[in-house]
Amino acid sequence: MRIALGLGCDRGTPAATIAQAIAEALAAAGAAPADVAAVASIDLKADEAGLAEVAARHGWTIRFLAAAELAAVAVPNPSEIVRKYTGTPSVSEAAALLAAGADLSHLIIEKHKVRGPDGRNATVSIARIPQ
Repeated sequence: MRIALGLGCDRGTPAATIAQAIAEALAAAGAAPADVAAVASIDLKADEAGLAEVAARHGWTIRFLAAAELAAVAVPNPSEIVRKYTGTPSVSEAAALLAAGADLSHLIIEKHKVRGPDGRNATVSIARIPQ
């Protein structure tokens, strides 16, 4: 199975929290890091050290997408709070679908959220890449 990860996080979220969210989402999907063929997030997170650290650890390149591009994607769990801060109602779900080049039927893990010990949140969504 080839999958795409969509990642979102609060500003300053540690790599450990992001890694935990990814590990939990992969386990729920019955997938492994080796199945990840694409990773995406919002361009506002291009300078997030925690995201960069996790991506480097796995050898993943993160594609950063504009809020307008993400906002154009229909998702099952839009958030007005996310829209307020980012300009799009979805980061992780929309990013996963765009990275996979897939429609909503390929979203296998909806917005999986983990709150770290410091109170910062990471979200992960997984979409199956169509064959």
